[in-house]
Amino acid sequence: MRKKIVAGNWKMNNGVGETEKLISAVKNSISLLDLDNVRVLVAPSFVNLTTAIHSAKDSKIEVAAQNMHQAKSGAYTGEISAEMLLSIGVKTVILGHSERREYFGEDDELIAKKIDAALANDLEVIFCFGELLEQRKLDNHLLEVGSQLKNTLFHLKEEDFKNIILAYEPVWAIGTGETATPEQAQEMHAFVRNVLAKKFGQETADAVSILYGGSVKASNAEEIFSKPDVDGGLIGGASLVAEDFVAIIEAI
Repeated sequence: MRKKIVAGNWKMNNGVGETEKLISAVKNSISLLDLDNVRVLVAPSFVNLTTAIHSAKDSKIEVAAQNMHQAKSGAYTGEISAEMLLSIGVKTVILGHSERREYFGEDDELIAKKIDAALANDLEVIFCFGELLEQRKLDNHLLEVGSQLKNTLFHLKEEDFKNIILAYEPVWAIGTGETATPEQAQEMHAFVRNVLAKKFGQETADAVSILYGGSVKASNAEEIFSKPDVDGGLIGGASLVAEDFVAIIEAI
């Protein structure tokens, strides 16, 4: 049975005090919820990862990183390696987010290298992918997503997918207030699962959790999460407000 997952990507937000306060609020609110088949993750900035881990101790909250470098070590000023993340207790990393692609020029080739480095170090990967608005308008969204999956994942082995979570994020719906309809989300998630089934087998495809990311809010989460191939969400802005994030978790 696939795990349901709600992951909060905090992006470049929150200092130490805000990190402690937000995690404490979420921690207290979800402590009595039935989360046997649900994972809750938060991804703070690098400088607050240790603080987050300490704050989340003895709770149902896991802490993930927002990115990592593909090299083991070296002269890469400002970068963080897989080993560094592991050394502080981080076990999951988000890779391929559209903002990394758009603002920092990360392409499929680089993201594939990062995925390989993460898996080689037994880090779990939340791999993000999705189409631009113009690709959606031209009805090329399935073609674009299929290409991203092929370029970044098709060199992997079936067993690698035990450490991979997929996150579909229509770029046009990130931080814009626009949201893919539940039907659009289901269409893409079903397509992705079919692509994986053809390449890696139905068993592997059925076991992979696929999250939706794109302006998920408490008001639309339940309807989106109700779709059969949507296994949860990668949440942006709403994860920065404890009440909103908890409401989304409850919707799963």
